[in-house]
Amino acid sequence: MSVAPDTKQKIIKDNAQSKGDTGSPEVQVAILTERIKNLTEHFKSNHKDNHSRRGLLMMVNKRRNLLAYLKKKDVERYNALIAKLGLRK
Repeated sequence: MSVAPDTKQKIIKDNAQSKGDTGSPEVQVAILTERIKNLTEHFKSNHKDNHSRRGLLMMVNKRRNLLAYLKKKDVERYNALIAKLGLRK
């Protein structure tokens, strides 16, 4: 399940460090979080969709790695991001 282009632009605008920033860890984690939420909703009605479940697990692991990187580089940015996105940790 992908994110709609207008929603993606809004997420990028809300989390970008500067104009045109699409590659910072904050933006990547925010987009992954939205995709994970969409897939979680998908699994409520399609519980046997194991191929997509594998993709979900890969996205969760990628998000975890990006958050670990951000925590190692700048703890304040990490704390602000998880508070903004409502992630546990």
